[in-house]
Amino acid sequence: MIKTQLVLNNQSIQFEGIQQNWEHPLGILSLYKKQLENGYILSLHINPSCSIQFQEVICSIPVSLEANDQIYCNGFQSWSESRTFQQSEHIPDLRWFAKPLMKNYGDYHFKQIKRKKGFLHSWTYTYATRNSKELFFAGALSEKKAFTLFQWNTQKKELQIHIDLAERQVDAPFEIFSVWIAEGEEKQVFDTWEQLQDLSFQPQPPVLGWTSWYNFYTNINEEKLNTSLQQLQAVFPSANYFQIDDGYQTAVGDWLSIDAKKFPNGLSILRKQIQENGYKAGIWLAPFICEPKSDLYRNHQAWLLKDEKGKTVKAGYAPHWSGHFYAIDFYNKEFQNYLAKVLHFYTEEMGFTLLKLDFIYAVCLLPRKDKSRAEILVDAIQFIKKHAPKAKLLACGAPLGPLFGLVDYCRIGADIHLKWEHNLLKFFRNRERVSTAIALASILGRHHLNNRFFGNDPDVFVLRTNNHQLTFQQQATILKLATLSGNLIFNSDKMSEYSPEAKELFEWFLKWKDSSIASVQTLEKNFYHIKFQHKGQSYFAYANLTARSKKLPNQSAIAPYETIIC
Repeated sequence: MIKTQLVLNNQSIQFEGIQQNWEHPLGILSLYKKQLENGYILSLHINPSCSIQFQEVICSIPVSLEANDQIYCNGFQSWSESRTFQQSEHIPDLRWFAKPLMKNYGDYHFKQIKRKKGFLHSWTYTYATRNSKELFFAGALSEKKAFTLFQWNTQKKELQIHIDLAERQVDAPFEIFSVWIAEGEEKQVFDTWEQLQDLSFQPQPPVLGWTSWYNFYTNINEEKLNTSLQQLQAVFPSANYFQIDDGYQTAVGDWLSIDAKKFPNGLSILRKQIQENGYKAGIWLAPFICEPKSDLYRNHQAWLLKDEKGKTVKAGYAPHWSGHFYAIDFYNKEFQNYLAKVLHFYTEEMGFTLLKLDFIYAVCLLPRKDKSRAEILVDAIQFIKKHAPKAKLLACGAPLGPLFGLVDYCRIGADIHLKWEHNLLKFFRNRERVSTAIALASILGRHHLNNRFFGNDPDVFVLRTNNHQLTFQQQATILKLATLSGNLIFNSDKMSEYSPEAKELFEWFLKWKDSSIASVQTLEKNFYHIKFQHKGQSYFAYANLTARSKKLPNQSAIAPYETIIC
């Protein structure tokens, strides 16, 4: 039996089953169930009789779970761990002493989430794998109005749908949620989910490029990037993009202030050289945050996002900047004027055609009475699209669902680390940490989003021999999984210095870059069977992301961190 519970204007409302035109003093509620061929759409509407404020919306549906069924959990934002879980697992909370620094990266501040054994949670969509082919699937048909949290109670065999409308006020007819519930094979279920959303996104071929971040990080300058451009042209002239990442600006937030010591000629000459070498120019921006040393922070405190107590909101902590960094209030008109100037400067005056928009989650940390978190995020991205209409948009550090059909590319995993794992952040239980292990698990977990809702950005591959602590086997696995799962594939290497083995792997990448994953089966935690297509032919692969050898069905072994193509 479907059960619905709402708290509106601090009044609790509960009912069971499908209810249409159910009258209550606060308004008329209707829960609809529309049956389709392989599932149904469940939607809840309200026609309020007065101004109402949401405090809670939960709809519970019974599910049939067998002991061996696995559950896929999509993380809160781009960097959040997203993978298939066993029912015996749980998703732990961030350690208490790490919360002042990291709680706003993910969903740690959502109090309704249960983080104990028997409970698992997922954002936007989720599914249980009944066998290697069949899924029980639940996915929001739109998150333009509200985030959707799916919370599994595996012991009670129940799936709760939580709608993030806390504090949102409405006084007109309002669709609270619409969710697609289905059973079937993976491709069939995801194809139907895509079709029901009626988005305008058009699939694109893979794009390739170079970014400054994973070799130089913030330590970039004009000379280094000129040299990197020349090396890229000598080895990889067919790449599409050359992207300048963090480090060119004087401070995070001061996007119109280029560091003159690093770039004495500004960025215009470098951008021109990028284009003359046959590449499109990309630039990194974190438009909704600032650091304390920035002019924006020091001189425009009114632009900063503030909580109900009037305190500025810390969006996170970055030791390579000036520590804590702060969220900006997108609806401040002076800030919007500033952001419009920034976007015009980089796209119209400077000619950058790719905007990497980072730390996007910060814009929607706090809901408003007239806007949910999701509505704030959508407004912010639509503002950028309006003021940078010619640019391709790459979202990073962003909740995914509201951006379906709004951006060209989206990061689908954590940042690749120059080691396999960041052990300190793992101890903190930070699910958004820099981690090669989490990044690869997540890009496999989210493979089905690619070219349905945006182009997947699996982050970079690393084939150089210096400035990292990855084994060659690990490097090969990063490259292979990025190639199979990604639609925007970058690296940060000095490609002219590749070893013979690295050159051979790079040639493999060029040969297989047009591949697309059909399905991913989790054989064990961090051990996967992958089916994919390449030029009309079917292939499969095994990926072992663990430190131990694994047995294959033919009784041969796959080495630690190895990926093999069959």
